[in-house]
Amino acid sequence: MSHIFVRTGIEFENCQQALAHIGEAMLDKGVVHPTYPAALLEREMNYPTGIALERHAVAIPHCEAVHAKRPAIYLIRPDKPVNFQQADDDGDIAVSLIIALIVENPAAQMKLLRRLFSELQNPETLDVLLTTPAERLADRFRTTILEPASCAQAS
Repeated sequence: MSHIFVRTGIEFENCQQALAHIGEAMLDKGVVHPTYPAALLEREMNYPTGIALERHAVAIPHCEAVHAKRPAIYLIRPDKPVNFQQADDDGDIAVSLIIALIVENPAAQMKLLRRLFSELQNPETLDVLLTTPAERLADRFRTTILEPASCAQAS
């Protein structure tokens, strides 16, 4: 089970500053190896993670599993949007929610990314994540994205 960290009430000048913050914060929490901050920056340069959705944009920075000690998710809701390069475009996009993934298992990472993309396609899901009080954001993310109620569980 991933530990979910939340940060609100913070501003970044650009995505590099946001990524540097993520690297340091996750090192401080002990969930990543010392190689993680540089790997995160490098991966974002080569494979940008900004994603335009219907009403907002998100970024899902992550890097190879070898840099993780244990699974975690770091949700950052900056006070003002941060420009990230779009994943499928050369342009920048103003991101309202940063979802940093720290995953030990590459297969689990792909599954989590697919789950995120699928859930974030619903504009209400993102609205909820952007308006939930900070102290309830981790629980709301867990119930909305990680453990949505499904008919398959009712067997």
